[in-house]
Amino acid sequence: MNLITTPGELEAFCARQATADFITVDTEFLRDKTYWPQLCLVQVAGPDEEAAIDALAPGLDLKPLLDLLANEQVLKVFHAARQDIEIFVNLTGIVPTPLFDSQVAGMVCGYGDAVSYETLATKLAGAKIDKSSRFTDWAHRPLTERQLVYALADVTYLRTVYEKLKAKIEKSGRMEWLADEMAILTDPATYRVDPADAWKRLKTRGGNKKFLAILKELAAWRELAAQSRDIPRGRILRDESLLEIAAHAPTTIDDLARIRGLGRSVAEGKLGTDMIACVERGLASPENLTPELPTRTDLPPGLGPLVDLLRVLLKLRCEDHDVAQKLVANGAELEMIAADDRADVPSLSGWRFELFGRDALALKHGKLALTAQGKRIKVVDLDALESSPAAD
Repeated sequence: MNLITTPGELEAFCARQATADFITVDTEFLRDKTYWPQLCLVQVAGPDEEAAIDALAPGLDLKPLLDLLANEQVLKVFHAARQDIEIFVNLTGIVPTPLFDSQVAGMVCGYGDAVSYETLATKLAGAKIDKSSRFTDWAHRPLTERQLVYALADVTYLRTVYEKLKAKIEKSGRMEWLADEMAILTDPATYRVDPADAWKRLKTRGGNKKFLAILKELAAWRELAAQSRDIPRGRILRDESLLEIAAHAPTTIDDLARIRGLGRSVAEGKLGTDMIACVERGLASPENLTPELPTRTDLPPGLGPLVDLLRVLLKLRCEDHDVAQKLVANGAELEMIAADDRADVPSLSGWRFELFGRDALALKHGKLALTAQGKRIKVVDLDALESSPAAD
């Protein structure tokens, strides 16, 4: 096992990979006791060698690795990249580019929604991955040989997965499909955490304007407090208690102490003072600055069956073209198409329109039909049927 623990080893390894066309990358981290992910291990494989980089090794500066990830001449291949990328953005403020996500590529190639690495490694690289080390303590040292074997498997087989997916995508002319998704992953805004938007993470079905104003203040305060202390949000204040405070709007210590899950000791402390201040700011917030829940309009009467037909058409078209449905449209977007021909949804533009959107509108306006033929559903072009000699 090539475990890198010294600056010299890391610098030499990264220098060798700097001339590669691509590298595969994965991370092992912990987040159960911290707000920010604690990076423990980084696995990197070039075309000819691979290594596990011990991010917790005393005196090891990760700068050579971070420089390699920032090298725009080297393609970085991840699987389900978002959490890995978030770690490196937190360290440097820079998104590693160019980027290839094998999970997204697998969806483009028809391996299903959110396809796992194990599935791709088995189907494309013939690998059998031992999952027993997945939930081990990656911060404990020394790392075991079993842990290192498992960790390196996440990048060694990824080389073959990448090469085969890339060949499939190039052969099918679908690089544009992949590029749309990579643009989201490489956008720095994807990884920004705005405390002012933290309330949107909470599951709330409704509430008056004052409830939402207090909720926003409390959630923003909790986010900043968790960040500054580097502890999970729930260690500051649990979601259930936060929602209770927003609902009851306590403005005194006695009232706050009655909130389920808090108690007088918390209410009388610094956290309690901060919570009451959040409530007061929320109550004083001007009505025109109060946040609003996303509006979800009910479907006009009679459109439910049309949405069901669009869902069947989506499944058919995605099976015909070997692409994951999730990449083309979701249920909410199908409802929007059913209600409005000009709905602002991805499936009514670009390659998604060619694959599904055009037919969706044709089905909606009676130019296409769905019929059963044996055990299969068939799409019938009614315009072509009407203009054929047999129809005369």
